[in-house]
Amino acid sequence: MSNIAHTHYPQSGFLAILGAGESGVGAAILGKDKGFDVFVSDKGRISDDYKATLRKEKIAFEEQQHTEDKIMQAALVVKSPGIPEHAPLVKALRAANIPVISEIEFAAQYTDAKLYCITGSNGKSTTTMLTYYMLQRGGVNVGLAGNIGKSFALQVARENYDVYVLEISSFMLDDMYQFRADVAVILNITPDHLDRYDQHMENYVASKFRIIRNQTKEDYFIYCLDDEETIKGLSSFKTKAKHLPFTQNHVVEQGAYIDEEKNIIIQVPNKDIFAMNIEELSLQGKHNAYNNMASGLIAKVQELRNQTMKESMESYVNIEHRLEHVACIGGVNYINDSKATNVNSVWYALESFSPDIILIMGGVDKGNDYGMLRDLVKSKVKAIVCIGKDTVRIHESFEDETDVIINSSSMQDAVEIASYLAKKGDTVLLSPACASFDWFKNYEERGDKFKEAVMTL
Repeated sequence: MSNIAHTHYPQSGFLAILGAGESGVGAAILGKDKGFDVFVSDKGRISDDYKATLRKEKIAFEEQQHTEDKIMQAALVVKSPGIPEHAPLVKALRAANIPVISEIEFAAQYTDAKLYCITGSNGKSTTTMLTYYMLQRGGVNVGLAGNIGKSFALQVARENYDVYVLEISSFMLDDMYQFRADVAVILNITPDHLDRYDQHMENYVASKFRIIRNQTKEDYFIYCLDDEETIKGLSSFKTKAKHLPFTQNHVVEQGAYIDEEKNIIIQVPNKDIFAMNIEELSLQGKHNAYNNMASGLIAKVQELRNQTMKESMESYVNIEHRLEHVACIGGVNYINDSKATNVNSVWYALESFSPDIILIMGGVDKGNDYGMLRDLVKSKVKAIVCIGKDTVRIHESFEDETDVIINSSSMQDAVEIASYLAKKGDTVLLSPACASFDWFKNYEERGDKFKEAVMTL
């Protein structure tokens, strides 16, 4: 099969699956369909839906434990991306030379569909969804999987797509060895999940670059020319794939850039040139221009018509709670970025908007290091309105960077304070950097309450 470089994994025998979430249950079904003797083991509770699916498929499982003696008999192990490499069971399996791979690696050997794989610290979901939307509109028989949508393995088992758009996290990449991406995309690399990488940025960068492993000269590598860590990584990680960089700071002969008239220009060898003004994009902001360039490059490789690309980029609606435009009231834009539960995502949001921003942030602090936000807060934020119970660290971190930091008593209160502080041309941005569990059930409820409050202004 074309998506695995040199398959040498067992093709039958005892298959153990660690973790019974979306990816684990999907891998179990594919394994069963391919004739393996499958056993699913989860250290936590398995959700009722997944248990019902496993029973219906007659697949053996256990929950709230790992029966190590049994699992150590496996010919092959597929593990959930959530289980770290230093877990004792994983270490034991490695020591016994039992192959431990990801669901994506396992499923790729059973499909010859084209695989368009997108990774990056920020913007993965938006770029993946936009690409999927564009290809669907272009009439491509396309599936959506990875970190998003239904399990890739389940779709390989039970669907029949010609192309998959896969959102791939670094945790998935860590368990991929033979897998080959027809198109590999690295959007950006900023510090995230360093606790899984021994606090070493270079380990995290190396993980991201696993996406280009095994690529051939027939394949494409799309990356951001303006991203410092990606460019540093290029000197260490080589690929035969055709390079298609995208940039807002340079002009490139192959790839994507923005010209003096603010048009995105996309040029892929032997395909017609695409041009579209950034004002016409449905997703506004600097980061979204990058996301559109990356998606546009994939669409060009897939030979979509320019008209289809343009219509898709004009009409795509972003996922809810991620830099979602709520309303413009009295010349003030209100943006719901409730999904920004870490400092990194807030950095990204602040980077996306021009000054003057009134930032609504706070909630359950996950030991955040707010240091990386200081320069952006200083240059762009004119006031911070705190929500949630952990506000002390926000005050301590930014008291020198902005003139106004105010605590609020509810989301309604926060929005009213923000609207009072905002002038025409300003942006009120909910981008909390924290979990939501003090005042809200989850980030969705937090975002919905923000939208309700804005609509009552």
